[in-house]
Amino acid sequence: MVRLHITVGGNVQGVGFRYFTQMKAVQYDITGWVKNSAEGSVEIVAVGDKDNLDQFMNDLRLGTPFSKVTDLKVEEQADTEPFHSFKIRY
Repeated sequence: MVRLHITVGGNVQGVGFRYFTQMKAVQYDITGWVKNSAEGSVEIVAVGDKDNLDQFMNDLRLGTPFSKVTDLKVEEQADTEPFHSFKIRY
């Protein structure tokens, strides 16, 4: 299992991006969480196998019809906190 910290920049708040992210995470059997950050980006912690995470990130780059993703920063992290599902955090 791989754990990634992903920051998505662009027009990604107020356009259903967190719900889209959760739907894609469930589709690819990824656990973790997503939340809006104060600076206007969306922050994601995603845990899954590498192939599923690659497909997940490809979908994040495309975004929703209402979003415009301009930047995707990815950082691998040590897998410390276990997740059992993928949640939207507020």
